[in-house]
Amino acid sequence: MSEEKQNNNQLPTSAITNQSSSTSEYWFEYPVRAQPHHTDYLGVVWHGTYIAWMEEARVECLRSIGVEYADLVALGCDLPVVELSVRYHRSIHLGMVAVVRTRMLEASGVRIDWEYVIDSPDRQDLYVTAKVTLVAVDRERGKILRQLPANVQDVLAKISASLNK
Repeated sequence: MSEEKQNNNQLPTSAITNQSSSTSEYWFEYPVRAQPHHTDYLGVVWHGTYIAWMEEARVECLRSIGVEYADLVALGCDLPVVELSVRYHRSIHLGMVAVVRTRMLEASGVRIDWEYVIDSPDRQDLYVTAKVTLVAVDRERGKILRQLPANVQDVLAKISASLNK
């Protein structure tokens, strides 16, 4: 934990400086391997790949507790990213294995914050830290909701309960 706190002190933006504010110590872990299509011509993982991996981890985290993202969409609520803050600490290269760790920090109003750490399987090398904020949007009207629909609130309560065990 002290190593994680040291790394958080080195983060440059306010959006990711406040990491680990959740009382939960639970992290969902999603292993990835850098494939050729993830890298540039030098075999270094392209910066956008990390963001794709984070989204995959978030969707799989939800699936692991029985929440299919498609079911959220079927409820008439989309959850687009409205804020993204990423700190790249070290590059991942072709063939390397990493673990994307994620957790939902908070659901406040129509905003939902997720935290990410991408590191080596042994946690000795930190590659990326990030925070993503999603906002609930009415799919039909394309407008930000004033409040979450009751059925979406129920889903978020389930997520929060599962992740904060």
